Amino acid sequence: MIVLNTGLFWDDLAAGTRFRSRCRTITEADLVSFVNLSWLNEELFTNAGDRSDMAIPGRVVPAALLYACAEGLVTPSMQGTGLAFLNASLDVSAPTFVGDTIRVECEVVEHRATSRPGRGLVRTRNAVVNQHGQTVLTYSPLRLMRMKHAVPAQGSRHE
Repeated sequence: MIVLNTGLFWDDLAAGTRFRSRCRTITEADLVSFVNLSWLNEELFTNAGDRSDMAIPGRVVPAALLYACAEGLVTPSMQGTGLAFLNASLDVSAPTFVGDTIRVECEVVEHRATSRPGRGLVRTRNAVVNQHGQTVLTYSPLRLMRMKHAVPAQGSRHE
């Protein structure tokens, strides 16, 4: 039986595998909703008036919003196959503004079976890239993923 809308399984990936998400434009409504939801009501994000004394001119968005949107763009790749988000490192390299369009470029950098059958660990390096081709954020999540076929266990501290 074919299951529609299923993401990539652990077996579909290997170190060096690359894939890319669709694109998404960050809107004013996204910024306002996120700031209200998260209570990140710093003037950097809420003051659209005189920005001459601010470190970043323009309608900058919080990196937390950018990360959340990036995860939303990547999520279809593990629909029904992702089991757990275990950790991540995150670095912001440039500001993102209302009106910017982003995509996520992913590369598998770690791929190993766990001690439990049917599960494997995958770490990707995810680069969030804007419409100018500039990487604005990178993060490296480690995820527990479902296997199509059980692979002999290699041992792991994460299960």
